[in-house]
Amino acid sequence: MRPVHTTKPVVVKTSRGLVEYAATGEGPAVLALHGAMGGFDQSLLLARAAGPPGFRYLAVSRPGYLGTALSSGRTPEEQADLCAALLDELGIRSAAAIAVSGGGPCALQFASRHSRRCWALVMVSACSATLDGRVPFMFQVLKFVARWPAVIGFLSKRAESDPERAARRSIRDAAVRLRTVNDPEAGPMLAELRTSSFDRMRLRLEGTGNDIRQTRSDMNFHLNEITVPVLVIHGTDDLLVPYASNAVALAEQVRGAELLAIEGGEHVCLFTHLAEIRGRVSRFLGAHANRA
Repeated sequence: MRPVHTTKPVVVKTSRGLVEYAATGEGPAVLALHGAMGGFDQSLLLARAAGPPGFRYLAVSRPGYLGTALSSGRTPEEQADLCAALLDELGIRSAAAIAVSGGGPCALQFASRHSRRCWALVMVSACSATLDGRVPFMFQVLKFVARWPAVIGFLSKRAESDPERAARRSIRDAAVRLRTVNDPEAGPMLAELRTSSFDRMRLRLEGTGNDIRQTRSDMNFHLNEITVPVLVIHGTDDLLVPYASNAVALAEQVRGAELLAIEGGEHVCLFTHLAEIRGRVSRFLGAHANRA
């Protein structure tokens, strides 16, 4: 089966279960793996934001999100195996992986468990270590709000009408926030990320709850056994996925890993520092595409 080249999602039956994905671009394959409250749409956004042209991006809905049932893979190991099964179904020998936030554990397991099929790994503000045990309060709020479509619609419209106000929670620095919101490319992308979470919110909650449980469990990625080229990109002021315990520790334990520290960057540094990050990812993937 050849991959579909469309931003519309397709549900594929694999040996590991059903998985939803969309595909765009031409060239060596790259798996795009979204974070919490995500889905294939946010994986596509990740590919557009960080990914350079010249590659075929497979934007996956990880288990528990949108069209991929949680039963297709609860643990990072199972999710990595599902990604490999998707490649099998599409007749693709190998792919790089680019992950953001909660997509990190799946990406790391893909690089570790399927090293012969992973030609490179890019981690953007991605989780690679056990996080704080507390369930985020905002998740509890979203679970309650999801019961009321009218409330979801109101919140979505309010965010659209005042992008600067909506960005205050994720970008604390006022100057950086205004610069990002007013940027002709980064601003609309950040707004798209935010509003997409309101779309079919109930279909994103099960996966988010699972991500919270998994990232707060005792995770062991055997980082020193990862042999594929790795690029780690992380903001030094990330409050959701701490820089030192995730990015620095990952770069130190994976032999030859590259670390791009975004000084003062927060969890959404992909958007606040879009050009810098995209340029670095472009050079990294370009340097290793021959491994595909």
